Order: sequence, then structure tokens, then C-alpha cells
Amino acid sequence: MSVMRKILSVGCLAARGRAALARSGVGRSPQTAVTSLTSEGLGSGWSPVPSLAVSRRRCSGTGGAPEIQIQRLQGENSGIATVLMNRSRAKNSLGNVFVKQLEEAVEDLRQDRSVRVLLFKSQVKGVFCAGADLKERAKMSNAEVGHFVHKLRSLMSNIAFLPMPTIAAIDGYALGGGLELALACDLRVAASSAKMGLIEVTRGLLPGAGGSQRLPRVVGIGLAKELIFTGRQIDGEQAMSMGLVNSTVTQNDLGDAAYQKALDLAKEILPQGPVALRMAKQAMNKGIEVDISSGMAIEEMCYAQVIPTKDRLEGMAAFIEKRLPRFTGE
Repeated sequence: MSVMRKILSVGCLAARGRAALARSGVGRSPQTAVTSLTSEGLGSGWSPVPSLAVSRRRCSGTGGAPEIQIQRLQGENSGIATVLMNRSRAKNSLGNVFVKQLEEAVEDLRQDRSVRVLLFKSQVKGVFCAGADLKERAKMSNAEVGHFVHKLRSLMSNIAFLPMPTIAAIDGYALGGGLELALACDLRVAASSAKMGLIEVTRGLLPGAGGSQRLPRVVGIGLAKELIFTGRQIDGEQAMSMGLVNSTVTQNDLGDAAYQKALDLAKEILPQGPVALRMAKQAMNKGIEVDISSGMAIEEMCYAQVIPTKDRLEGMAAFIEKRLPRFTGE
């Protein structure tokens, strides 16, 4: 598509978004606004579900211990949720059950307006996610492999499209599909001892779940080619130096230093306006894919969704009254 056609396309998109907002009136709820934005092609809609305290949702599987759980924090941390990955016998490798349960968890979270920040954490010490389950993969036909990798690619895109900010806490190995999972998150925190790499070429493959596209957007095309062509594994310090992770920390005795740092970051994000956060994420994610003029049109449409919210009025009132705002996501 030519630059001019892209500008016209996004410009028309913005115009439709502004028209939809005008039709609804200034009293329109932010949930309706976000849903309208979805219908115009900018992300996933939201529907409310009850807010839960510290809870763990068990996803479907084989009847044994769940490999994926959702933990919702409570008290002053209410609004933070964590996806817990616990396939210890296979180092959180991306097997059929693991992927199915993760798909269900992501769909659950996509619809949950009570979650303002989401973390991804491993329950297996020393491992974030080891990538593909090669033992399962070896039993698949060529057609089955293609279908499964397509499913993985869609899963990573669904994680990237989650409306709330997401953080990957990398406390151990994140290789192949494991690093692709982390790349699908908005932010990444790693222990200095963690090992990361898109190692697919060492198995005669290439990154197939978004890594060939997301890594260049994070570290630049030159570094991405070097890392993918060599299949090199890097530690947390090296990842920090090239911008692959947002911060790195020294590992602790419990093996969860990255998670603790990610939790601190989540607590810093938590008090901010939920609708503003979702729209800021939309504006950046969509804007980075197009030229600057088209990005400005996307920003305008996202900004329009924030104007009629109660949170915007609360933010102004809190500033005038010299107090902390109490955002409700409305």
C-alpha cells in the first residue's frame, strides 16, 4: 500500500471514529466508546466481569494440575493480575495443553475490566518459557505443525492486543517461543542471570510466533538479524544494553527477582487512569505501524475516547484540589 493510501485509509478511520463519537453524545460511556473504537478496527472490546480478590482461575486441561492460572491480587494491589505458568516437567514449553489453557486465560482477561495491569510469571524456578515442546512437535505431521504454529502466532497476537498494559517477568530461560511470548508483552523485566534468544535457526527453523516481526521493532533491524541469524542466547544485562528489556535486576534466593521488579512497575502503573492507559496503548501500538501523519490521526481518535470520561474530570478535580485522583475506569 502506498504512503498516500495509508494516510487516506487511517484518515477515514479517524473520521469514522469521530463521527461515531459525535453520534453518541458527550454522555457516552467509555466502555461504549472503546467498543466503537473496536468496530472501527482498533483493538478488542471490553465487557465487565465481577472484580475478584486474590483468586486463581483454573483453565481446562487433562484433569491434573493446571499449567496456567490467573491470580488476581487484592487490597491496595487490586487491579493487578498475574498469569502463572506452571508446566514444571517440561519447563513451560508450549505444548498443546499449555497453549490451550493460555488461550483461555487471555480470553478471560481480555474481557475483564477489573484488571488494570497484567504480569506474566513462571512458577518454575530458573525458567520463564523454554519455547516449543519438541517432543510433541516430533509426533505431528507437516500439516499439523503448520496449524499449531498458526495457533501460536494468533495466541501471541492476542496477548499483544490485550487492552491493559502487560509485563513479562523473565526470571530464567526465555527461548524461542518463550521469548516471543515476552516480546508480545508491552514491557519486559529480566534477572541479570536470565537467558534469552530466538534460537529457531539452530533447529532448522525460523521464529514463527511473531519473533521475526516484534524483535526488529524492539531492538532495531540490524541487532534483530544478528540475534536471529546466529541463534545467540544473551543474558539480562546484554538484553538491557540493547533495549530488549526495560530493566534488569540481580537474581534473589527465591528466584523471583524479575517478578518483584515487575510488580513494583505494575504498582506504579496501577493508580493511573484505566481508560487513558488503554487508549495510550492503542495509540502507540497502531501508530508505530504507520507514518507520522497517519499516527497523528490515530492519536486524535484515541484521545477523543478519553474526553467524555468521568476519569478525565476526576483528574482535573484532583489537580485543582491538590489530591491524588481516584480513577474508576468510567
